[in-house]
Amino acid sequence: MSFNNIPEVKLGIIAVSRDCFPIALSTSRREAIVQAYGEGLYNCPVTVENETDAVKALADVEQAGCNALVVYLGNFGPETPETLLAQKFSGPVMYIAAAEGDGDLINGRGDAFCGVLNCSYNLGLRHLNAYLPEYPVGTAQECAGMIREFVPIARAIIGVKNLKIITFGPRPQDFFACNAPIQGLYQLGVEVEENSELDLLVSYKAHAGDPRIPEVCADMAQELGVTGNRYPELLPRMAQFELTLLDWAEKHKGARQYVAFADKCWPAFPEQFGFEPCYVNSRLAARGIPVACEVDIYGALSEYIGACVTGDAVTLLDINNSVPKSLYDQDIAGKFDYRLTDTFMGFHCGNTPACKMCADRAVKYQLIQNRLLENGGEPDFTRGTLEGDIAASPITFYRLQCDSDGILRSYIAQGEVLPVATRSFGGIGIFAIREMGRFYRHVLVQKRYPHHGAVAFAHCGKAIFEVFKYLGIQDIAYNQPANLPYPTENPFA
Repeated sequence: MSFNNIPEVKLGIIAVSRDCFPIALSTSRREAIVQAYGEGLYNCPVTVENETDAVKALADVEQAGCNALVVYLGNFGPETPETLLAQKFSGPVMYIAAAEGDGDLINGRGDAFCGVLNCSYNLGLRHLNAYLPEYPVGTAQECAGMIREFVPIARAIIGVKNLKIITFGPRPQDFFACNAPIQGLYQLGVEVEENSELDLLVSYKAHAGDPRIPEVCADMAQELGVTGNRYPELLPRMAQFELTLLDWAEKHKGARQYVAFADKCWPAFPEQFGFEPCYVNSRLAARGIPVACEVDIYGALSEYIGACVTGDAVTLLDINNSVPKSLYDQDIAGKFDYRLTDTFMGFHCGNTPACKMCADRAVKYQLIQNRLLENGGEPDFTRGTLEGDIAASPITFYRLQCDSDGILRSYIAQGEVLPVATRSFGGIGIFAIREMGRFYRHVLVQKRYPHHGAVAFAHCGKAIFEVFKYLGIQDIAYNQPANLPYPTENPFA
């Protein structure tokens, strides 16, 4: 699996020192962190005491190719130079500080615990965002651990700031819930390019007979296997489309380094292109290039953030249907510690990557579109979905959305896909999230989120929460425990 659409983080560490404290204290403590971290952390030799030092240190880390920065308070630290580092550096910045204990408390005391307060105050004066761990003070080993946790956060921030979302077509009728105010994207530093379905169709037709098509078909056949490749004659059409999207991304990303798509996939698409795009979308998502269904721009953005955080495939699903009580009683109750209202089915037509589905997944046809567009007859152009149950896995269900008032807000909930058969169609799984019923009512419904949610196949809520904080999102909702009521929750219910 190739993830060249996701940034590689190149970390540098700069130690800072207040001039009334021994500079050797910061320098030696920085060296201890570098040793504890191991490979992958550039050790800036300039310890910053003043503004001139800050300029020298920034020039050094930039020359070393660093795109993320750790500012380390080995002692109290100089609040002006240390915050200028965040102001002048082009990538994400983390601040951590030294705990005492590696020297005496006369000449070996650094007071970095206090220095973090001044640093934070000055960051606020400059209106700067930076990442500070929950407890940003530690030993060399503890600080090395904090830096490792910063890597996926930095990867997502770098990715978002260098992302272009390419769209094709307006949203389908009655899908205005997936509204996409452009202002929110610009606020985050994301570029957007909106195109017509006709633009895509013209480009697709121009790829007819592309000499690369057989190679892509062979790769699809290998991925699907004998049982999953139900329509081998359909592969050339889908391979042609995959090449169309990849070429479009390369030609249209412009000054940006990374790309995500938000495409219209019905009702006109299948009849005009000759297939459903879902399987191709799943393949791109598996390579770190999310393709959100139904022109869901903020869905594509959310997916991309999850791909950066996890370095793995993600998907976008409808928060779709409740689990029947009979199914719950038969396969969940007494076997898993969840109430019926903790469960739901996440579904989409067939865009979830094969690597996240059960072994019996296969390319099939879109049942709903077949009813609508082919009158329920022998499927032809409604073929192309990747269907089957989503494999059991820990998951994080989340979304970043700009609402109708132009306010960016988000939610995060951790849970799992249960190893329980759905007995249904599409790419679908039974999801379990603690207190989902309350979360559904008082976050998803109350705050008017659309029906699409992004899914990362890991418990990465901690990192995604920090990414949203760094991006300046004020409203980050989560599935609150029963003893913590939501503001809109009726205490008498």
